[in-house]
Amino acid sequence: MQVLVNSDHHIKGGESVSERVTSIVTAAVDRFGNRITRVEVHLNDVNGAKRGDRDKRCMMEARLGGLAPVAVADHAGTLLQAIEGAADKLERALEHALGRREAVARKSPRESEIVSGTAEDEPPH
Repeated sequence: MQVLVNSDHHIKGGESVSERVTSIVTAAVDRFGNRITRVEVHLNDVNGAKRGDRDKRCMMEARLGGLAPVAVADHAGTLLQAIEGAADKLERALEHALGRREAVARKSPRESEIVSGTAEDEPPH
């Protein structure tokens, strides 16, 4: 799984921020790692130089093989809170998306589960 981190010009930190984001994302979605090809993370300071209660934004988009991308966003007072909030949301969204897919796959009967209708399958009277 590849994690790509992008940020606007208001976010400072470079490689250390990228490493921290990668570790948080990996911890949150590692169990889905074989299904995820890449996670794109976008970090923004919504208000720029102005202060605000929830002006840090983290948007994450997970690319899944054979499925539409799953995207989430979180706003918080600090960048770390926004990253952790988005990672939690991404984990829940992936559980939901992949759980739905598995539920649909389970609904179709397997060949071994189909009743043949022969006399051998009927219970004795």
